Amino acid sequence: MAADTPPETTPRAATATSAPAAPGGTTVAAGQAGTSVAAVMAGTGAPSGNGTPTAPAPAGTAPAPAGTPTAPAPAGALKPDAIGFLDALAIGLNATSPAYSLAAVIGPLVALVGVHAPGVMLASFVPMLLIASAFHFLNRADPDCGTTFSWVTRALGPTTGWLGGWAIAMTGVLVVGSLADVAVGFGLLAVGADGLADNTLVREALTVVLILLMSWLCVRGTEVSARFQNVLVLLQVLCLVVFAAVAVYRVYAGTGSLDAVRPAADWLDPFGAGGPALTGGLLLGVFAYWGWESALNLTEETKDPANAPGRAGIWSTVVLLATYLAVAFAVVAYAGTAYLAGQADAEEDVFAALAREVLGGWDWILLLAVATSALASTQTTIIPASRTALSMARRRALPAGFAHIDARRGTPTTSTWWVTGTATVWYVVIHRISENALADSLTALSLLIAFYYALTGIACAVWYRRRLMRGPGPFLLLGAGPLLGSALLIWLLVESVADMADPHNASSSTAWFGLGAPLVIALFLAGAGVVLMLLRRAASGAFWRERPGVAPEAP
Repeated sequence: MAADTPPETTPRAATATSAPAAPGGTTVAAGQAGTSVAAVMAGTGAPSGNGTPTAPAPAGTAPAPAGTPTAPAPAGALKPDAIGFLDALAIGLNATSPAYSLAAVIGPLVALVGVHAPGVMLASFVPMLLIASAFHFLNRADPDCGTTFSWVTRALGPTTGWLGGWAIAMTGVLVVGSLADVAVGFGLLAVGADGLADNTLVREALTVVLILLMSWLCVRGTEVSARFQNVLVLLQVLCLVVFAAVAVYRVYAGTGSLDAVRPAADWLDPFGAGGPALTGGLLLGVFAYWGWESALNLTEETKDPANAPGRAGIWSTVVLLATYLAVAFAVVAYAGTAYLAGQADAEEDVFAALAREVLGGWDWILLLAVATSALASTQTTIIPASRTALSMARRRALPAGFAHIDARRGTPTTSTWWVTGTATVWYVVIHRISENALADSLTALSLLIAFYYALTGIACAVWYRRRLMRGPGPFLLLGAGPLLGSALLIWLLVESVADMADPHNASSSTAWFGLGAPLVIALFLAGAGVVLMLLRRAASGAFWRERPGVAPEAP
């Protein structure tokens, strides 16, 4: 290995020894996956020992200093080697929900920055790539399904780690119902059932059924989920490619029905619309890219867990960039800025209108793309929330019952159904308040995303701080890059909080306690997290006896 290349690290040592099965089929083990980071042999990049990474162990460790778990907790083992790199890539892409994300942000984005929407999507890619790199290198040190929770705990301490884990769990709660609702709505439109799509009670009932079905698939088995996701990602991307190609063709052929404008290279300039517009646009871009890290939440179930999930996360962001740029160019060129800005409040419904404009009687192609995108993401968004709760329970940050794993299928059960139940209740309550309140909850989601992404970037630099001066590679990839990504996200977070304090900037345009609804929702969830953390600490302080550590220097 060259001197400026970030050092390889081996996964957690597999030291667990089996113990009798606990009630419900959960296997209890004496050792915890997630104990320590092994250095590599000097100058070679090969893991120490025989050079083969050891598989993650299924349960808890004995007390140890410097960022290691403090106490064992009953937990079964997630099924190892259930999926491969391509499966993880498909899950990372589907968790982002490209078609739905584009449909949701393209109108508001164009309203902010005009023809420079593709440039803002390109600029939003930068912090995502930097944070994806941090996820990759932290996963090589600690391939734990809890990702941010586990890594931030090791680097910054248990309180910060708990809050990061809570933020991930709440993103699932906030968005699962909305995704399922979009999948139902666009699915009904795709088959011509427009009347049912406009029936609130029917749509709500079908949404709840869909959430339950996707959760059942998650519990059924990771391989089943992966096969389902592979089909959906191919179908989704194919539909988007067809739509973009037809739109661009009609622009150059002069057969479009809207105010078409030919694409230009300066559309890639994110600064063309000015600073304030860029801030709002970047926040929308961050939301559009969010979700790729679901690939890393499956790290304990993926072949080559130390490397494949991280590479899948990075490649997910690259594929998303290409997809977003192609579709953004096509949409802006075909529809023009005035039409899209006028549809900003319609959010994802703008794609339903564009489908008819671009494809005519073949509009079901784009409707199907959005439906499959939201359907796939409904399932994959459950994954990070449930596995984060599982990881927290293994470290005793949550009650041990959340760590229950089906002994036959190797999937988390309690944590998955907990996420499902909470997300369903949230969806029904918010949906009954208003459609705008549902949109406001999605806006609040962006604050949680920026928070835990930023924490992960900081944790990467802090965890690897002893290695940053070993060359330009470690300095940039382990320190400067993640910190830059975190700084950009913190800036967006602060700007967004200031913006959301004004009720007029919310979808509902109504004040909740004198503030915008999205900010109130985010503050409520943050406050609930702090209260629950304090209650858990009072009930069991074992997790809070952990101390932050640092990656050991390679010999």
